[in-house]
Amino acid sequence: MASSVHLATRFFTSLRPGGPAASEREWVRTQLTGAEWELWSSLSGPDRRHSAAVARRVERALGVEATRPVLAAALLHDVGKLDARLRTYGRVVATLAGKAVGRDPAVIRGWCKAGGFTRRVGLYLRHPELGGDRLELLGSDPLTVAWTRQHHLPAEEWTVSLPVAQALHDADDD
Repeated sequence: MASSVHLATRFFTSLRPGGPAASEREWVRTQLTGAEWELWSSLSGPDRRHSAAVARRVERALGVEATRPVLAAALLHDVGKLDARLRTYGRVVATLAGKAVGRDPAVIRGWCKAGGFTRRVGLYLRHPELGGDRLELLGSDPLTVAWTRQHHLPAEEWTVSLPVAQALHDADDD
């Protein structure tokens, strides 16, 4: 139930245009490398608001353990969604499709090989892997890359230290 409530809340907040406030953008800029900042800036306004809120929750939860790579992981964990080029309603369909197939990798790979909207749904569902690849190519910290790839995996598959991974997971919960 909590997941449904969270998803409904994310849906309605994503309908509001615009990104985070200027002061929040300046804080984000201090947490990212130049290339990471450019990538983060290309996210939609609602995605930038979401990621900044996740990073602030992580910062509060971890205190001094919220290092730059950890905060970058919070800020950039969803950058793989850029590849799908889906807007809010398309993301709703993709999320429901992912729930229907249980994120079965074989099905999702098949969708990625299709064309049009089906391909975009497949790419959306592969956003952790695609985002991790983007960040690795940018030269992001290994922790940032790892969390981006792992943020939808079960806890027993996380390679990021458990306290950090748990804080990142709890702050995002999507």
